[in-house]
Amino acid sequence: MKKDTNSNYQDTKVTCACGNTFTVRSNKPELHVETCNKCHPFYTGTQNNNIKKGRIEKFNSKYGFTEKSA
Repeated sequence: MKKDTNSNYQDTKVTCACGNTFTVRSNKPELHVETCNKCHPFYTGTQNNNIKKGRIEKFNSKYGFTEKSA
């Protein structure tokens, strides 16, 4: 196996657009990302369920279901 074929594997500072920073291991000294686990809607639990609610209301109005009949 050839020596010195792998690049330098080092600690990398990752900076998110929200301002969160954390450290990982990579061959680049610094990374910038758009979303992280602190600001991504899936991980924070703030994802919108508007699309799902809209589909349910559309189904109920199509077949004549109301809150009184349920």
